[in-house]
Parts: sequence; structure tokens; C-alpha cells
Amino acid sequence: MDLVQRVQPDFVKGQGLLPTVVVDANTKDVLMVAWMNEESYKRTLATKETWFWSRSRQELWHKGGTSGHTQQVVRATLDCDGDTLLLEVIPKGPACHTGASSCFFNEIELL
Repeated sequence: MDLVQRVQPDFVKGQGLLPTVVVDANTKDVLMVAWMNEESYKRTLATKETWFWSRSRQELWHKGGTSGHTQQVVRATLDCDGDTLLLEVIPKGPACHTGASSCFFNEIELL
């Protein structure tokens, strides 16, 4: 049975925002998680590079617009409810503003 459906993003559920998980298309490492609004989603699809919504600055931002560390989108999928986006990218440089390849490097000790 083929479960592929054409689901549209549900921006309403997240009060206009969609959590977006970004993974390296080759290694499948999680690089970052950010938020998209409808405009950043449309720009991402149109340019094939990642655009996000900054909740703190209340503005659109193009990943790599300042640093040059862009992310070329090669695959985009929505979860079953259409309220979370997964992007597979080819990164040009580190994803994290600290210079780390991934934003996920702070390991938590499990008790």
C-alpha cells in the first residue's frame, strides 16, 4: 500500500509557524531545527535554499545570507499531520552559528 499523500503545510496549528528539521542529505545527521512561516516556506521552495522565520527578531532570514553557509534543499517532506517539515540539504559550511557542523552537540547525561 502506497502511503504517499499530497499534504499541504498546516501553518494554522502552529499559530503561523512550522517547526522545521534540517538534516544533511548525505549523512542524515540532524543539523538544526528552525521555524518557517508561509513566506519562508515559499521562498525555500522557490530558491531551493533554506529560509526561516526568526521568532526573536520577527523577520525572515536566509540561512547563509551573512556567513555564506547556505543549505541547498534536495528533498522536502511533511509529517502525516502537515505540521512539521523535514528538509534534506547539502550544506555549504557549518549549520550552527558557533561554527559546529550541527547545532546538536550538547550531550545530556541520561540518569
